[in-house]
Amino acid sequence: MLAFIAAVVAGLILLVWSADRFVAGAAATADKLRIPSLIIGLTVVGLGTSAPEILVSLTASLEGKGDLAVGNAIGSNIANIALILGLTALISPLTVRSQTLKREYPVLLLVTLLALGLMWDLRLDRIDGVILLGSLVTVLWLLVFLARRSNLTETAGDPIEAEFDAEIPHDMSIKMALFWVVVGLILLVIASRTLVWGATGIASALGVSDLIIGLTIVAIGTSLPELAASMMSALKNEHDIAIGNVIGSNMFNLLAVLGIPGLVAPLSFESQVITRDYAIMLGLSIALFFLARGFDWRGTDSRPGRINRWEGALLLCAFLGYQWLLYRSVVGA
Repeated sequence: MLAFIAAVVAGLILLVWSADRFVAGAAATADKLRIPSLIIGLTVVGLGTSAPEILVSLTASLEGKGDLAVGNAIGSNIANIALILGLTALISPLTVRSQTLKREYPVLLLVTLLALGLMWDLRLDRIDGVILLGSLVTVLWLLVFLARRSNLTETAGDPIEAEFDAEIPHDMSIKMALFWVVVGLILLVIASRTLVWGATGIASALGVSDLIIGLTIVAIGTSLPELAASMMSALKNEHDIAIGNVIGSNMFNLLAVLGIPGLVAPLSFESQVITRDYAIMLGLSIALFFLARGFDWRGTDSRPGRINRWEGALLLCAFLGYQWLLYRSVVGA
């Protein structure tokens, strides 16, 4: 048991560090290719911060642990909204001014409903995987389109572009950038294998399902890069990035992290995944839409969205309540 715990701890530490190096290298490489900062932030950085979930999902699927992969995707999205934004808003209330982000919210909701429709039959098969991964390509194209449009319309000068530009390591050489891309990816693979081995070992020792381990230990652990990024962004007064990290990560988790198990190792799952876990994730996604989009009483979105401290506290309470619900399901209350 101690070996499994040590593997989880070591895997998570290596996962967080290697993800940071991978994102830095990928962003610097894209910068050297003269890709605009907004596109880098919405696509390269977004996919990079989801790299831990993607690699863990792929590893779990290849080892026949599809339930862990599904739990990782849904649990990470719940943690991203309720835990990460909850804690971040408690530290520094978040104000969203980016029009680009406001256009991403409906995309996230559509992606969430698409994944729900594909999972409604309690299966993820290869056709579902193809649809989800194909949708990922479409979403990436859409994000690039929105970024380019922001330079041609009233959203030019979008505050999130300056925030992304400040976070890109412009001074990193192309050789060093490529080095960190390769090394970061290799270490991510090693970390994900270590984490999956430890997590499944703990599940077996405690007599709980891979799904529960994926929804808790693995989901929270793979969300640590987003937690660190959002908190640091909030402390730097880069509020749009703090929320943008969560929106982008949640979209990529649903499309890539759920798509991979369906494509690699089709699986079935219990109805609780939909009625309990996905329902809570959908509810939190809708709450985020209204909290951060910034509607006023006339139904327009003219004012900035804002997540206050008390709203952050409510999100955090929702996360703790969800963890308690999972605990009660394990002990059989």
